[in-house]
Amino acid sequence: MTTSHVKRAFKYRFCPTDAQAAELSRTFGCVRKVYNMALAARTEAWTRQERVNYNATSAMLTAWKKTEELSFLNDVSSVPLQQCLRHLQVAFTNFFGKRAEYPRFKSRKKSRRSAEYTTSGFRFRDGKLTLAKMAEPLDIVWSRPLPEGSKPSTVTVSQDPAGRWFVSMLCEDPGVQPLPVNADAVGIDVGLEHLLTLSTGEKIANPRHERQDRARLARAQRELSRKAKGDGANRAKARRKVARVHARITDRRRDHLHKLTTRLVRENQTLVIEDLTVRNMVKNRSLARAISDAAWSEFRSMLEYKAQWYGREVIAVDRFFPSSKLCSTCGTLQQKMPLSVRTWTCDCGTTHDRDVNAAKNLLAAGRAVAACGAGVRPQRSSPGGQSAMKQEVSRREP
Repeated sequence: MTTSHVKRAFKYRFCPTDAQAAELSRTFGCVRKVYNMALAARTEAWTRQERVNYNATSAMLTAWKKTEELSFLNDVSSVPLQQCLRHLQVAFTNFFGKRAEYPRFKSRKKSRRSAEYTTSGFRFRDGKLTLAKMAEPLDIVWSRPLPEGSKPSTVTVSQDPAGRWFVSMLCEDPGVQPLPVNADAVGIDVGLEHLLTLSTGEKIANPRHERQDRARLARAQRELSRKAKGDGANRAKARRKVARVHARITDRRRDHLHKLTTRLVRENQTLVIEDLTVRNMVKNRSLARAISDAAWSEFRSMLEYKAQWYGREVIAVDRFFPSSKLCSTCGTLQQKMPLSVRTWTCDCGTTHDRDVNAAKNLLAAGRAVAACGAGVRPQRSSPGGQSAMKQEVSRREP
């Protein structure tokens, strides 16, 4: 029986020479140009009720390179250009599968500057990476080693708005193996006052990274607003200063979430969360900034893919499940529970911390789903007189 290894992307910063930076900037521009031209061609064909696939756009690219107007496309590696056509094909596949919106054109100022190379577009030997059309290897800051004996299958080079250069290598990681199975399970309630509240009673503080740097960000944005609009050097410098503050916030937030999700996945076999629609929640003007800073969607994404890596299970409970209004001891449902109420006492005499009680109810609901596959919303009537979630609560009672 062969063991399939997990593919992971290892991302590093690097410092390009002036010639390498110029070559990569040209490549980014050509990738954007080809992507937009192919999207325009496919959109026009769609209006004529015609289908254009990747092979057709690849043939178009060959014809474009032969024209005098687009001859500059021959100056960069052809691999990233072909890859951007494949990315466009994936975008259309997701659109037709109703998993995404219609593909949009790439903007020179707003779109991500990146180029993807497959094995024919780079050389990786003795720990040195050399891209096509370049004479020297990239000066990479090896913050951590690649898995022993592994070689990258694809390499993605990018530059963020703060001006930092990154190279991401996709490799098989034999070190990622399922963890030993244990009986531990935890319910996780996300919040703003505390980032996470666990069913064990543990509360994890919300670092509020954006709030910590809010004054610095506002000062940088004020300086940017005073610069005349255009492509002047002073405005570009002020824009990079704003981008550096945003990058600092993002990096610290991502680092904290990585450490947190890794710990939760390593300690627990089953993790139960609430299926929140963050996209709709950020429409609340009063809470949008705080919700975005908490990054609940990113937390869930990390939790799910790490659980898949290490053989854990993540259960998402229906967003309409009244976890906060339900007594985790007797199952009584309260009629109202305003957000201002942080502790409350049930008729059975139990005093609850709102968030801890919600996490315990999520855990019970998740166990009910795992045990009998029942829904997680409380049932008005059931053959046994209790919902599956209530039955699970009853099992835990002495």
